[in-house]
Amino acid sequence: MHRNVLWLFDLDNTLHDATHAAMPGINVGMTEYIVEFLGVDRDAADALRRHYWRRYGATLLGLVRHHGVRASHFLHHTHRLPGLEARLRGHPHDFAALRRLPGRKIVLTNAPRVYAERVLSALGIEGWFDGVLSIEDMRMFGQLRPKPDARMLRRLVASLRVPAARCVLVEDTLEHQKAARGVGLRTVWMQRWLRPRAAGAALRDLARRPAYVDRRVRRLGDLLRAVAILRR
Repeated sequence: MHRNVLWLFDLDNTLHDATHAAMPGINVGMTEYIVEFLGVDRDAADALRRHYWRRYGATLLGLVRHHGVRASHFLHHTHRLPGLEARLRGHPHDFAALRRLPGRKIVLTNAPRVYAERVLSALGIEGWFDGVLSIEDMRMFGQLRPKPDARMLRRLVASLRVPAARCVLVEDTLEHQKAARGVGLRTVWMQRWLRPRAAGAALRDLARRPAYVDRRVRRLGDLLRAVAILRR
């Protein structure tokens, strides 16, 4: 019944515990990159990294817009992450449910492609997706437009030739879900790997469900029941 559904899965903290495996190293890598290529001290670099993340939703966008940083150069240097594979952890029940989930499945991530493919391969789930759309694929008019850019999401849906109401974004980040709901996608808030104290004030109460979130789930197995959201 639901084989014409298109599932768009975020990667980090949705399919695996990125807070444990990757985020500390990526944040350190970004700070070190700013120190080296902008010539500021570590405290200033860390403050700038956080400022651009809050302002643009991605540190990279601020560095590109205000400092002329090349996106490919930045992504390469900040996502090398030696020893990543040994730290990766997902949940086998999630992966079993993912394999049984009807419909097409695509990974939609603001991470670079090399990193995304490396994670999926190490988790052993790369063959369960029909494609990977990484930050390099999120360009419009020559500029990066990663999640939560609504214009990019509209173009994505059009390019996939699936009505927005038949697309479901499974994601840990509320801001991205809000944008997706605004262009007509269905939304599922994945909470397994969220850590409220680290996530900030907006995520402290994981029991709430904003109006733009169709379902909250703690495990991907819940998606097998959540397909009912597509009947509305």
